[in-house]
Amino acid sequence: MAESEKNLEISSKASSSSSSMLLNRSFTMHATAADSSLPKLNYASLNRAVSSNKFYNSMESVLSASNSFKGKVKQLRNLFEPKKSPKKINLNEPESPQQHHLIKLTKPVKSLSLCYNNESSIRLPGNEDRIVVYLTSLRGIRRTFEDCYAVRMIFRGFRVWVDERDVSMDSAYKKELQCVFGGKNVTLPQVFIRGKHVGNADVLKSMYETGELARVLDGFPRRQPGFVCGSCGDVRFVPCGNCSGSRKVFDEDDGVPKRCLECNENGLIRCPDCCSS
Repeated sequence: MAESEKNLEISSKASSSSSSMLLNRSFTMHATAADSSLPKLNYASLNRAVSSNKFYNSMESVLSASNSFKGKVKQLRNLFEPKKSPKKINLNEPESPQQHHLIKLTKPVKSLSLCYNNESSIRLPGNEDRIVVYLTSLRGIRRTFEDCYAVRMIFRGFRVWVDERDVSMDSAYKKELQCVFGGKNVTLPQVFIRGKHVGNADVLKSMYETGELARVLDGFPRRQPGFVCGSCGDVRFVPCGNCSGSRKVFDEDDGVPKRCLECNENGLIRCPDCCSS
């Protein structure tokens, strides 16, 4: 009897354990089926959406800040700038001569004011056979030096001889130029062709670009290409031979040094080889 009871207990335990295992298997199978039926989430697309939302939010904040800044600037301009009153136009009023002149100027202009004036009232007497240019070789004012250099290069391109009168090398040329213009101070360079005043560097450049300068220079003798004076190197000045550039000579009668009368304040004279005077 005891053995039969033990066998019954063992069989009941085995049956209970097998039933629990079956239940667990069914639960796990149902759980896996349910998990497989749920849709899978795409984390990459979620990250992109979040980042795009952040970008658009930041752009909206920047635009709003810029709009507010523009509004403040506009308010400040309205405070400090005077208000412009709209100009009333009277259709019945006839046109004034000034308005008619302005309308005519809108048409294409054939000739510029920067041209050679053959009837110029400013003359340089005694120089009807040459080209005279008053210039400076100093670099103190950059624009003036560049204009003088440009004028020299333009004439060198035509290979014509030019009487260059450097006011920085001889102050007498500055006084001479002021006398020609009635005591007025003028800018450099100033060009004279056949004794007639042409103008400054802007006028000469305009004439060169339009081809008018070539017509004006027709008839002047041409030099050899690359010609340079062997005595002065195209500087137009050489040291004085009487005082050797010291500006002083010894007077034997009085026994004292005196000022040399043949050179200028710098102890220089015009080159006798390339300058006729």
